[in-house]
Parts: sequence; structure tokens; C-alpha cells
Amino acid sequence: MNSFIDRVRFNSDGLVPVVTQSATSGKVLMLAWMNQDALTQTLESGQAVYFSRSRNEIWTKGLTSGNTQAVKEIRLDCDADAVLLSVEEAGPACHTEDESCFDADLLKRFE
Repeated sequence: MNSFIDRVRFNSDGLVPVVTQSATSGKVLMLAWMNQDALTQTLESGQAVYFSRSRNEIWTKGLTSGNTQAVKEIRLDCDADAVLLSVEEAGPACHTEDESCFDADLLKRFE
């Protein structure tokens, strides 16, 4: 586990962006952030744990809403500066109750 964390290139704020997708559909659910503690907790618990930049605290997805994310896979991108979580979600990912944080605002569709 430490070897994985040691490979992660956290930014100057000690954070790494995390893209979370559905293990079932492959749909992108959300973009969030993790610090080293959140990543460690995720690796140890198998539940998605993130870092809230606005609240400046670690939060376990679904702890208050019940919309949990059980982690199925964790991947690191080729530059080691972004994490991909594949999760089995229980309930919507977005705080707006949308399935995905990317459901609400389609900017443009290319044909």
C-alpha cells in the first residue's frame, strides 16, 4: 500500500484529483480530491474517502447521505498525478441527487 501512495504526485496543496466512475456502467460520476490520509483510508477501508477543499476536511462518501461508494479498483494515471476510482455506488453521486455530477449541464454535443 505504501508503495502505491509513494508513487502519487500530490500537488503543492498536498492533494491529488480523483475521477470516480461507476464500475457497472463506466459512467463518470464525479471529480473530487484526496490528500494522503484520504487515500490511505480509501485503500484500507474499500470505501471512497475524499478531501473537501471547501470544508478543509476528510469526508467518507455517503456517511451523511447514505449514498456510499464501495471501491472496486484504484488506478493511477501515467504521470502519477491523478487517481481513477471504479466504484459500486449506492445512490446518486452528486449532492444535487443527480446520478452523476456531470448530468446537469451539457455544454455542447458534437455530431
